[in-house]
Amino acid sequence: MTIQTARLSDPAVRAFVTAVNAHDREGFMQLLAPGATMADDGSDRDLAEWIEQEIFSTHGHMEVDNESRGGRALLARYRNDTWGEMRTRWTFDVADDGRITRFETGQA
Repeated sequence: MTIQTARLSDPAVRAFVTAVNAHDREGFMQLLAPGATMADDGSDRDLAEWIEQEIFSTHGHMEVDNESRGGRALLARYRNDTWGEMRTRWTFDVADDGRITRFETGQA
């Protein structure tokens, strides 16, 4: 069963999912701490390149099925125009100021 985005526990993660689903690049970038990093399927990736290819130019969308670790770990159905829909896992590290310092994703 899908968790409504507004009901996600962690404010930074909730804002992340909201920005992805709204295709709000500016809002998304404001959520990231300076020097933020990410990994996809266990490999570090260039953040700017990845978000362009996997989220914004391909209309990425997340439907969260489960959350854990206080809302900083998600199981979600993620889809975009390149890959279609897949079951994915997401984990987030969030700084004291509420900005995301790192996220990791991959197939679940």
